[in-house]
Amino acid sequence: MPRPTVAQLAYGSLTVVLTTLAMLLLSRTDSAAGIAVAGTAALLLGLLVAMTVPRPAHATPVRRATPRPAVRVQPDPVSAAVEAEGLARDAERGPAAAPHETAPGPAAPCEGPAADRPSLRR
Repeated sequence: MPRPTVAQLAYGSLTVVLTTLAMLLLSRTDSAAGIAVAGTAALLLGLLVAMTVPRPAHATPVRRATPRPAVRVQPDPVSAAVEAEGLARDAERGPAAAPHETAPGPAAPCEGPAADRPSLRR
């Protein structure tokens, strides 16, 4: 038998508590038999609600990605011609050189009015 889900437990418990409270308040019973009947009816209603809560569907299998062509397929001939021209120009230029990164140099000395003030660092 599968385990109940969190939603089933929550809805069932909430139904039992609220139904019991409503029946006892509406019936205004003081006898033990009346309280037992209200509690039993609330438990049965809570069980019914918990069993009718829809269970989550089984996970659907994930589609695997299909390999894509190296060049985008253009829907219209003008875009395809522009793409082809751009690729031809890139091929003529050769591979692009990676930009060179330099390490940051020492900080420049402070000039102006800020240089006269004492540092807040200790």
